[in-house]
Amino acid sequence: MPTNFNGRMPPIAIEWECLSNLASDATFSARLSMRNVSNQAIAPGWTVYLNTCRKTLDSTVTPGYTMKHINGDLFCVTAETNQAWQPGEAHTIKYDAQHWAISDTDAPLGFYLVPGDAGPVIDLGDPVIMPFELAQQRHRHNDDRVPASDAAQRFRQNEQTRLLPLDQVGRITPRPLSARFSAEVCVLKKGSQISHNPALDSEERLLRAMLDRLPSGDGARIELEVGPIALDGAPGEEAYMLAIEPDKIVVRGNTPHGVFNGIQSLAQLLSADGTVPAGHVIDAPRFRYRGMMLDVARHFAGKETVMRLLDCMARFKLNRFHFHLTDDEGWRLQIAALPELTDIGARRGVAAKGEPSLPPSFGSGADVAASAGSGYYNAGQFTEILRYAHARHIEVVPEFNMPGHARAAVMAMRERYDRLRAAGDIEGASEYLLSDPGDESVYESVQLWHDNVICIALPSVDRFIDTVVSEVASLYRSAGVPLRTVHTGGDEVPAGAWLGSPICHARMKEQGWTEVSQLHADFVQRCRRILARHGLAYAGWEETALIHACVGGRQQLLPAPELGGPESRVYVWNNTWGSGTEDCAYRLANAGYNVVLSNAASLYFDMAYAKDPDEPGYYWAGFVETRQAFTFCPLDTTITPGRNAMGHDITPAVFEPLDSAGAARIAGIQGQLWGENSRSRERIEYLAAPRLIALAERAWAADPGWYLIADPDQRASRIDSDWNEFANRLGQRVLPQLDEAPLAYGYRLPPPGLVLKDGALHANVALPGLALHYTTDGSEPGIGSRRYRAPLVVSPDWPAFRIATLDTRGRRSRTVTFYPEDAP
Repeated sequence: MPTNFNGRMPPIAIEWECLSNLASDATFSARLSMRNVSNQAIAPGWTVYLNTCRKTLDSTVTPGYTMKHINGDLFCVTAETNQAWQPGEAHTIKYDAQHWAISDTDAPLGFYLVPGDAGPVIDLGDPVIMPFELAQQRHRHNDDRVPASDAAQRFRQNEQTRLLPLDQVGRITPRPLSARFSAEVCVLKKGSQISHNPALDSEERLLRAMLDRLPSGDGARIELEVGPIALDGAPGEEAYMLAIEPDKIVVRGNTPHGVFNGIQSLAQLLSADGTVPAGHVIDAPRFRYRGMMLDVARHFAGKETVMRLLDCMARFKLNRFHFHLTDDEGWRLQIAALPELTDIGARRGVAAKGEPSLPPSFGSGADVAASAGSGYYNAGQFTEILRYAHARHIEVVPEFNMPGHARAAVMAMRERYDRLRAAGDIEGASEYLLSDPGDESVYESVQLWHDNVICIALPSVDRFIDTVVSEVASLYRSAGVPLRTVHTGGDEVPAGAWLGSPICHARMKEQGWTEVSQLHADFVQRCRRILARHGLAYAGWEETALIHACVGGRQQLLPAPELGGPESRVYVWNNTWGSGTEDCAYRLANAGYNVVLSNAASLYFDMAYAKDPDEPGYYWAGFVETRQAFTFCPLDTTITPGRNAMGHDITPAVFEPLDSAGAARIAGIQGQLWGENSRSRERIEYLAAPRLIALAERAWAADPGWYLIADPDQRASRIDSDWNEFANRLGQRVLPQLDEAPLAYGYRLPPPGLVLKDGALHANVALPGLALHYTTDGSEPGIGSRRYRAPLVVSPDWPAFRIATLDTRGRRSRTVTFYPEDAP
């Protein structure tokens, strides 16, 4: 098991630096330095392991050392010398790796030492990452046109917004269809009476919890009721009405879900002293599917973290929680019939001898017990999450990713196979096997795995899926919550999978198939039939609805003819500008598929907010600011300028627009929060919000009509105006409300913009209304520091000027520092 070096701090100090991204368009150079800072020699034959998402090039490693790829993002470093590693001795290794490194997210993490004398494994933690200060460190290559997001660049971006008077800022988010308020107020108290019928017991409990935080006393009464809502057309089950008078509030919904939505709007109107503006609100959502996906496979998120996300979703009327429970790096739901799935698939690290586990990934470290990569939900915890979501009218859509992204399940079932086979139970060993023992396929997944694909020709695979689905359905029944849909993943199967599998070849020969794509299509149909037997709808990523076909002499991806049933859905993600698949969602919708838009370039919330080395997150689909989610136009993505991840303007050569039938098949939109860089609750909440709120605005609020404005300049002006109002809504109303207990959500605070002009420092913030605080003595700004309100003349007596964005709790953004001696 991992340990410290004789109980002390880790014996090796590690430093990593990107040297340059500009030597080649496809590689970068880096330096890794490791120093023995203990007073003991480390036995010869040592190996240092690390996780990195950038594959090293063997031929470029400093002579005398090797950097070997193990699997996935796990690599190891060894020295060719057979001498002990002496105290004070440093090993400095330079190497090149694929792609580029422009932020801390790109650095290797999760180092651990395996000594050469068979001593205990020693966790070393993360390296000191040297600053990205030079142009060759901050840009991916010479054609990278995305400007670095420094304080001056942020200032220029923030100038697009201006502070609005509060009476010009909407009171409810997402924006309702109609809202009128008067100067009168209604006062609610802890003792306010709530009248309702038993069908609204759940809504009454949530409302009562809200009132219990108000001052004591008898306030206006509240009536909760189910009844018709006066709207043009069919209002739908989520429509609601608020009628607020000085002595009474009526919350009416078309269904209990509508009543719940009305309560969420009432909560936004309610001040801390219990006052509510009198008025009238009528509202209904634009899209029936408004979702958020959380990946807990890459890093585990505990029950409380999930519930906090559900609370945040409910506040802004999101109604689908896509629960990504399995992937290569973890299986997170206990399945009683198959205990290996969590005994092995939910444990990451270097386990004691004889105890199987998955390897460390994404810097999760060697210690299984302390790893953010270890953990799972038992039956009780999972049903508690289901009930919690159901009380908030959020449907939980579980995902079990297959046939790719399935290494955790494959390894767990292989361990089960080996154990039972060794015990002589050959039949039992093969019952749930997911891999072909004779498979010699050679492939590498996007995440660098070589063994993460299920052998889809095995009949045991169908048995495995049926067993998992049966138990999941049972858990939903136990929770008293309906299970309607299971998401089966299906994305990113690497080329080369199944080509070396004798079992797959035998299945193809038996069926007369000549392409593995036919084998894959058969697997998708089998999954659909299994779910149908359980009365469940099928869902999958876009790859499950596409086939390779030769058109006009070239290979293309086309919609598959099998739709999978009227309630099935495909989630379309890989439609970034310049990919050639910008219109994939529309082509699928036009072909008859029900589509959930999950566009990576606008709705992947694991992407970094900005091109800043300190911003966590990937950026392969571009940098996704809150504005990118707000300006996403679901039914015509061409109306906002398309730029690829490198900042180049892109106009697709071919783009199929939605026809009227296709537009009706856009079920809604969903934000994705993949888990590679989400090692903690704080990181999840930082990445989720405020982008989640912009997602909710686009999913719920009426179409803003941008596409109806033919003139590009007029359209851009209207979008800028709408964004300015929304940015003010966030800064002046929404985010301060998220500061309040009991939720107190850990959303991202944007760092300030700052420039020096004419001897004075000018600062601004992306979301007008958020407070900027500063110091001039070099200390970190806090809630008691002076508030920035106007430009400040620089004084040479300042040791340093520091400024940060603060919320009402005193949480601070990253600090921007200016040294007077740097002034020209």
